[in-house]
Amino acid sequence: QVHLVESGGGLVQAGDSLRLSCAASGPFFNTLMFMGWFRQAPGKEREFVAVIGLRGGNPFYAPSIKGRFTIARGDAENTVSLEMSNLRPDDTAIYTCALAPPGSLTTAKTYTYWGQGTQVTVAS
Repeated sequence: QVHLVESGGGLVQAGDSLRLSCAASGPFFNTLMFMGWFRQAPGKEREFVAVIGLRGGNPFYAPSIKGRFTIARGDAENTVSLEMSNLRPDDTAIYTCALAPPGSLTTAKTYTYWGQGTQVTVAS
């Protein structure tokens, strides 16, 4: 019933910027839910990137991301963006958004619903 759809991925050059978006729909309580971004590079485990509450609260970032990426609630209800700047080749990954109830929000197992992901490729 709950669906998450990512958009905005693509092929960019090192140093470029890119904006990803995620839209969630279906039966969930957005006052209690958090939207997070994860990424998974080839041959590596899924990695937490950033998270924010759908109805309020400050964002939280992985230490390796903080300063280059910005997560924010969108103008439309239940939408979240991830603005990425100064992209590096090692940012190349499938980026996926997900919904979670309160819990350990840097842990993938906390998240209940997942999108299919969008590919970000950063060329050198």
